[in-house]
Amino acid sequence: MDERISKYETKMEKSLNNLGAEYAAIRAGRANPHILDRVMVDYYGTPTPVAQVGNIAIPEARIITITPWEKTMVKEVIKAIETSDIGINPGTDGSTIRLVFPELSEERRKELSKDVKKKAEECKVAIRNIRRDGNDEFKKLSKTEDMSEDSVKDLQDQLQKITDQYIKKVDEASAAKEKEIMTV
Repeated sequence: MDERISKYETKMEKSLNNLGAEYAAIRAGRANPHILDRVMVDYYGTPTPVAQVGNIAIPEARIITITPWEKTMVKEVIKAIETSDIGINPGTDGSTIRLVFPELSEERRKELSKDVKKKAEECKVAIRNIRRDGNDEFKKLSKTEDMSEDSVKDLQDQLQKITDQYIKKVDEASAAKEKEIMTV
């Protein structure tokens, strides 16, 4: 594959990976430790991910437990979870923090489904913007370098095929996440 094409494919891959990370943070009624990925705890003045200050476990389908390695961090972890936007109130027994995920209402499922579609559309726009940047670069190549219009057209066609593949992957990821959310 042409290196001029592969750099755009790499950017599209990053967009798709970012979408996957955003989908992992959307809770679907089941306990998912990735929901805590963006929660930062004040660990002696340094913002630190929850996973780095304690052990995260899923003892039941809708419960996450966090056991901080230092007992003094329990209050800090609770404070970080309460100030985050995950929408779960933590409970504690003094050494272990419990997050109980309530069953999602039908209305909440529909809201989350809309959010999934919105994020998918944003990812598709990003991928299309990458394609546009590539096509612009290829057009410039035909003017600055001695490159035939047919060669430029071939590069643009290859980039379009890759774009179509990534748009399809976004649609598949979106459909899978929607199905996960809508499954009761």
